[in-house]
Order: sequence, then structure tokens, then C-alpha cells
Amino acid sequence: MDAINIQDRSGEKNLVLRRAVVAVFLVFLMCAALLWRMFFLQVVEHDIYVTKSTANRVQVQPIAPTRGLIYDRNGHLLAENLPSHRLSLVLERIDDLDATLAELRKYVSISDREEERFRERAQRYRRPYEPIELKDSLTEDEIARIAVNNYFLKGVEVDANLIRRYPYGSTFSHVLGYVGKINEAELKALDPGLYAGTNQIGKVGVEKTYELDLLGTPGYRTVEINARGRILRTLDKVAPVPGADLKLYLDLGLQQKAEQLLEGQRGAIVAMDPKTGGILAMASSPSFDPNLFVTGISSEVYSKLRNSRDVPFLNRTTRGLYPPASTIKPFLGLGALKYNVVTWNTKIWNPGYWDLPTDLASGRTRWRDWTWRYGKKPEWIDLNKAIVQSVDTYFYEVAYNMKLEAMHDTLASFGFGADTTLDVYNVAGGINPTRKWKKERQGFSWFAGDSVNMGIGQGYLLASPLQVTAALTAIVNDGQWKTPRLEMSSSRDLQSVDAAVVPPPLDLPKEDFEKMKKALEEVMHGRTGTGRSTGWNAPFKMAGKTGTAQVYTYAEDELYDSDEVRERLRDHAWFTGFAPFEDPQIVVTVLVENGEHSSAMARMARAMFEYWLLPSTQAAAKE
Repeated sequence: MDAINIQDRSGEKNLVLRRAVVAVFLVFLMCAALLWRMFFLQVVEHDIYVTKSTANRVQVQPIAPTRGLIYDRNGHLLAENLPSHRLSLVLERIDDLDATLAELRKYVSISDREEERFRERAQRYRRPYEPIELKDSLTEDEIARIAVNNYFLKGVEVDANLIRRYPYGSTFSHVLGYVGKINEAELKALDPGLYAGTNQIGKVGVEKTYELDLLGTPGYRTVEINARGRILRTLDKVAPVPGADLKLYLDLGLQQKAEQLLEGQRGAIVAMDPKTGGILAMASSPSFDPNLFVTGISSEVYSKLRNSRDVPFLNRTTRGLYPPASTIKPFLGLGALKYNVVTWNTKIWNPGYWDLPTDLASGRTRWRDWTWRYGKKPEWIDLNKAIVQSVDTYFYEVAYNMKLEAMHDTLASFGFGADTTLDVYNVAGGINPTRKWKKERQGFSWFAGDSVNMGIGQGYLLASPLQVTAALTAIVNDGQWKTPRLEMSSSRDLQSVDAAVVPPPLDLPKEDFEKMKKALEEVMHGRTGTGRSTGWNAPFKMAGKTGTAQVYTYAEDELYDSDEVRERLRDHAWFTGFAPFEDPQIVVTVLVENGEHSSAMARMARAMFEYWLLPSTQAAAKE
């Protein structure tokens, strides 16, 4: 049988050749693809990948500016910056956030509230690789523990920063305000570039009013980092511009004196320089410690303050609105002169009461004078005596004849019913009522009795202690308005404050203002003045006006019995005055809620006068 040749060498050769060609072709295609990809990455998208590479290696980090300092008029530091250390996390460098937080709790005390706030911040918009604060004000032990274990804490950073501190605590809390963490609502409204690297913002007070000036301008630094995010070197740096330093008209010693006088009471004391309008003291009691808010107040402490019956968050100097009572009489007296309702010689019979005419009321409405309770005999009263003795009857007649419109315009000339300050935060305008105002809010027309009540500073008329102080300052300056202000000077030009509202002038001869000031001097030093007990034996002459604002309404013929009226329903007590009489250097207003006795307020004002005017008193206080 013949052998069969099963080898096909020619076919095998062709098969191998074809396979080799295909393989070479595939290799060529892959090499071409690789070469194209290299060309695409290195040439076509060169700039893009260089940028990405640089972003992994180089970072631009914001540098927070130093917040401006705040001083009193004598250079005492009222708001300062202290060094602190904060713990932050960079989310882009953390693989497991929960595990990292659990590990950190071994070395640092982290509360549930701090973790909650951290997670809230992590949800907000931010730049990539921007650290998110977890805890502020680390202790030295905590810093050391983190430093020792830093290699194992990927994405964890501890950096030094400055935090706000108010060395005098509650003394200036209402006027200075405080800074706090930027919340979500604020974050949406502010310029993110301006607040780069900063997580605090002025919340209230001077800190809020001058926020843009105190903040400063952030700087930046370009740094090179390794794969673990450690900084290897600084490539470039633009230094931040610190915020402006402010010097205020406030006087530390006078403010502390006011706080001491108000201790244990609900009230306010305002002191102004009548020559400049500078606010020398602005104390509201009770108060609170603003340092609690800088790094975040606990919910328990905040709830206790917020729910307190004494309302420590209320700035009674600017937001506390009260019937100004008899302190309004000098202003209405000048208005009555302007509108020719009375002259200095006009006399009104005072039998201890005043009757509203019967054609304007059903029956006969009788308005009592406060002196009737003390058995004062009927007599003729002129404007000077009405001020000195604070005679209600005279001003019932004046208010009835002036009508509401003239009274409203007069009080508007003294700043009532409006915020006329330059840079005082969140000032309440008060209520200087009109007929339209009452109709819209009360649903009733304005009655003659409303005008009569307003004539003695009661009824719908409401004012703050700061407004009363500014108004009296206008009398001191013979009708020339001095805008209340806090800022005395600064380290550079400021941009936060706009021009203040200036009330329309009260066009009266200087002689009328001089006579009114003389009447106010007799209040304190005259034989029958309501403040004569305070003015007796004073080392200088002072002038002022007492006032008692009714809180509890009692029957027409019912005597006011302090013992039978609950403490919070007793009368508010006022005093506003200036000293020395010959050349006024200070105007002071004192208001104590349910204080009852305005003579006590006058004595508090005298203590303020003596501290300011007598160097020996200041020296004793400092000791």
C-alpha cells in the first residue's frame, strides 16, 4: 500500500505568513494608537493635563486677614484677637469619613454638636481641598496627641488662627456685639472671595455695623504638596490686608460706672458728649457675655438666656421703647412757644386737675395732676414753673391747644420717631404717632384725650433712652442737632456707614433755648424743683428733668400704692440731664424699668456726672 503524505508545507507556510501579517498589523495598530494617545495627551490636551497635574501638586490656599481691633477713647482694648488652634478635615483626602471621626475621638474631645455642625458645613459649597473646621480652640494636650498620630490621620489638619475675645465680657456686649460662625443664610448673601479662609462674621453691634471695615482683605499662598497632602514648600504668597482698627467715643471707666449703677436692675444708661454727639457710655442691664458666641454657644446656655424673663438680649438703650413721661415736657414746651400756643408769661390755673371740654367727650373727663396726691394748693402756673415742678395740668392744656400735628412735628425735630444715629446698630425708631398711624394700627380715630395723654409723655408715644439723650443734646446746643455716633477715629477710611438722617430744625430764638435750660437747672437746684434733693450740695451745677412713666392703670380717684402693685407693674423711672450747667460736657439719661422713683434715677445720673467731671472720682473708682 502506498504511503500518504499528510504534510502541506506550502499551506502551512501561507497560514503562518498570514497570521504573522495579521499580528504585525495588530501590533502596528496598537502602537499607532499608543502613539496617537501620547500625541493627544502631550500635545492636543497638554494644557489641560498640566493644569490637572499642577492641581494635584500645587494648591492655592487663602490666608485669612487679621480682624481689626476696637478701642475705647483712651486706647483700652475692647475687642482683641487671641491665638488659637483649630482642627479641620480635607474631605478629598479622606477615604472613610466615619472611621476618621471615630479615630479622632480617641485623641480629641468632639461633641455631637460639633460633629453635627461639621457635617452641615461639609454640605455647603466650598472650593476643592478647602479644610472644613471640626473643632476650635484645641488644648495643648489635644494638639500634642494629634501631632504624634498625624501620620495615620490622613486629611486631618491642625492650624493656628486668631479668635475674637472681649476682655470686659458683658460690659460692652450690647454696644460692641460679637462675631460668630457664618451660617448658611449669611453664606448665600456674602462674597465668598472676601470671606476666603474666614469662618466668622459680625452678628450684631459695632462688629456688625463695621463688618466690611473690620474684616480686612484675604491673602493667598501657592504651595506644593505631596501625595498625602503635606506642604513641601511655598511657591508664592500674597499677604492679607488686616482690618481697620476702630477707636470709639466710649469710655471704659464711665461704662463700668453705668454698669455698676444698674446692677440688679432692668434698665439703661446713655451718656453723650454734647459737643460732638459721641456716645460716651451705653449700658443695658441685664447683659450677657459675648465671648460665649465666638466659638459657638451651647443650646442649653442659649435657651436659658433667650427664655429669661429679664430679656438680657434686649438692648434697652436702643431697642427698649417706653413712654418718655415728663422728660418730654421740655420739648413740647419749646414746641408750644414755636406754634404760639403759649409764651413764657402765659399762666394757667392749676387746681390739681384739668377737665376736657364737654363738647368733645361724653360727660366730663377729669385729668389729675400728680401733685394733687400731696395736698398741693391751687395756683397759677407759667411755663418755667411747669417745667421746674413738672406740672401735668399745664401740659394737658398745652397739648389740647397744640393738637396732634404740632406735637408730632415738634417731636420729630428732636429726633423722636426715627433712627437719627450714624453708626449705632439696629436702633428702634420709636413711635411718634399720627392720626393715620392710629387708624391703621388701632382701627380708631385720634381723640382729644389721646393728645392730652401725649402731652405728659404717656399713651402711644414711645421712645428709647438714646433718643431722649439725643433730644436733650439738641436743647443743650440751642437747637443744633448733633448726630449720635460711636466711631471716633480709625486706622484708615471707612466704607460701612452711610450718612445719618438729620431731623428738621426747630426754628426758635436762642433765647427760648436758654430759658428752657435755665428751667432745667432750677429742676435740680431750685427751691421747688423735682430734682432738688439730688442737686443739693453738688460740686457743680447740673440741669435735668425727671419722669415717671405709668405702667399700671388705676382708677381716677385711686391713690397709687406701691406695696399693692406687683413689682413688674410699677412705674418706670426716668431722668435726663446735663452738666455742668455753664459749659455742658456730658448729657446722661437713666431709665429703670419699674424703678418707681425718678429721684433715684437723678442720683444715678449725678454719679455719672461726678465720675466724668471730677478727676478725684475717677481716681477713686480705678483704685
